[in-house]
Amino acid sequence: MAINLQKGQRENIDAPKFTIGLGWDNNSSTTGTAFDLDASVFILNDQKKLVSDEHLVFYNNLKSPDGAIEHSGDNLTGAGDGDDEQIKVDLTRIDSKVNEICIVVTIHDADNRRQNFGQVRNSYVRIFDAVTNEVVLKYELEEDFSIETAVEFGRIYKRDDKWKFEAVGMGMKGGLQDYLNKYQ
Repeated sequence: MAINLQKGQRENIDAPKFTIGLGWDNNSSTTGTAFDLDASVFILNDQKKLVSDEHLVFYNNLKSPDGAIEHSGDNLTGAGDGDDEQIKVDLTRIDSKVNEICIVVTIHDADNRRQNFGQVRNSYVRIFDAVTNEVVLKYELEEDFSIETAVEFGRIYKRDDKWKFEAVGMGMKGGLQDYLNKYQ
C-alpha cells in the first residue's frame, strides 16, 4: 500500500530498482499557447553539486553515465491520465559519488508564453517498484505556485547507506538554467 506524503515528509525507499512517475494537468492557457512541462533529474555529490555535466538527466540527455538513471523522454502535451513523464532508477548501478537525486519540473519557455505553475493542477510525484509495479509512495503538490515557473517536486538522498525520499514542493521563478546555476 502506498504512503501518501505531506510536504517535508521523508520516507525510506526499500526498492533498489524503481520508477519515478510525474504527472500534471494543464489548465487552459490564457495565452492560447500549449503547455510543455519538462521533468529533469540533477544527480548530485555530497557537496550538492552535479557529479558532472552528464549527470543532468532530461529531455536532451536521457541517461546518466553509469546507466542508473534513465528518462522516458519528453511528453510535449501532458495529455491523458497517469504519469506524464517517468524516470527509471537502478540504485544497484549508481556511481558511488552520488549522494542525492533532485527531481525538478520546469515549464518550457514559461516567460515568453506567460505561463506559471498556478495554471497547472493535479501535480504529483510517485515512486513505484520496478519489479512489482506496486506504488511505494506518492506526494501530491497542493500549493498554488502562482508566480513560479519551476518546482522541485522531491529529492532522493542517501543517509547511512540507505536511500530516502523527501517531499520538497518548492517553487522557483526561473527555469532549467536557474537550477543549473544552483547545482553547477
